[in-house]
Amino acid sequence: MYRKNCFSSSIVSLSVYFVLLMVQGQGQVTTPVRVGFYSRTCPRAELIIKQTVEAHFNSNPSVAPGLLRMHFHDCFVQGCDASVLLDGANTEKTAAPNRGLRGWEVIDDAKTKLEAACPGVVSCADILALAARDSVVLTKGFSWNVPTGRRDGRVSLASETSNLPGFRDSVDVQKAKFQALGLNTQDLVTLVGGHTIGTSACQFFRYRLYNFTTTGNGADPTINPLFLSQLQSLCPQNGDATRLVDLDVGSANQFDATFFRNLQNGRGILESDQKLWTDASTKSFVQGFLGVRGLQALNFNVEFGRSMVKMSNIGVKSSTNGEIRRICSAIN
Repeated sequence: MYRKNCFSSSIVSLSVYFVLLMVQGQGQVTTPVRVGFYSRTCPRAELIIKQTVEAHFNSNPSVAPGLLRMHFHDCFVQGCDASVLLDGANTEKTAAPNRGLRGWEVIDDAKTKLEAACPGVVSCADILALAARDSVVLTKGFSWNVPTGRRDGRVSLASETSNLPGFRDSVDVQKAKFQALGLNTQDLVTLVGGHTIGTSACQFFRYRLYNFTTTGNGADPTINPLFLSQLQSLCPQNGDATRLVDLDVGSANQFDATFFRNLQNGRGILESDQKLWTDASTKSFVQGFLGVRGLQALNFNVEFGRSMVKMSNIGVKSSTNGEIRRICSAIN
């Protein structure tokens, strides 16, 4: 595991301060985003968001993994345009993968404060991107520079959430979903490492504990036997399906590389996570984060910031196909 004190600063230095983004979907549009986009139009924007996230985190630490996951779920559907925030029938928010998201109130609070300070200036999409970064920092991860200047989208469809990676997806399926959005295998492993914070309900992995085999009985053989008994006690076969279990057992509140150590030791919670260790194409990156001799060493916190910037470039809307919402849950 890498120690933060090996670095003189917890700020990840990113060389790219101006990024040209290609909007995916109908019509290819080039949209400039840059670090410090609001420096003149709303100079306190990032500070307001940071302070809002911190205030909510202090009373409810679960908002940190919630906001990180929300940004991820937003970017994988319609691009990073805050479409996941829209209310209404058959919107992304109503789809099964998004019903467990948390932190909506944090985004709404930040938007209210930003509208009071700088009306009609800061997009909800940028609030999400910045709040995700601030959440990582609050859980002792490194910071990174977030390019801003996104616009908010006007389309949100529950049917499109099939693009989201699933907890039963094979590595090949996971890679295909990431590659479709311009993210490579290293990005996949790195971003899944965001599970170093947060929880999962028993209903999403209990099948691995009791009826994983095709005959309807037996546990997933990739689970460490000692860990299996722990999980079975936490998630009895006929117990509470909504009970939450830490995704990174032993270090669930700190943004670090122990998540990958757990995969090495057969202690991954989700099937899709554990497969990153058993598949050769992803295992080498997991080993890189663990500092395995003979492989290129990768610092998880540094690489996470880089992959997050890359992910936040997906499908950025411009002023021609987006807007600055006055309320994050509704189009203007």
